[in-house]
Formats: sequence, C-alpha cells, structure tokens
Amino acid sequence: MIGKLIKEYLQDKGIKQNYVAEKAGITDNAMSDICNGKRDIGCIEYYKICKVLGVPLEYFLEGVEI
Repeated sequence: MIGKLIKEYLQDKGIKQNYVAEKAGITDNAMSDICNGKRDIGCIEYYKICKVLGVPLEYFLEGVEI
C-alpha cells in the first residue's frame, strides 16, 4: 500500500523512480518492486525515500492501517 502511494506521488510530481533509488542508495529493482507492491518496504528504505522526497515520515502513512 505504501509503495503504491509513493508511486502515485512520484508520477504526480514527475519524479523518476531511478532518481529516488539512486539518491536513497536503493537498487532500481528494489525501488520498482516497492512501487509495484511486489516487495515490502523496510523502515530504513522508507526513511531514505522520504528524506530524498523532502516529505515528513507521516506523509505516506496517513490512512494506512498498520
């Protein structure tokens, strides 16, 4: 679910997944799998992605059941 929200955010802002992956130190494949719901996102990965995007950690968590 979070990956889908990240994917939508990237599409809305015109940001490429591979740019975020590179800046966050995540492989392109891992980033793609996260955004396509094929892989769960780890806490460290989530933190790094939010930091690259300049959004607070809560940004993609609102409305998501944990």
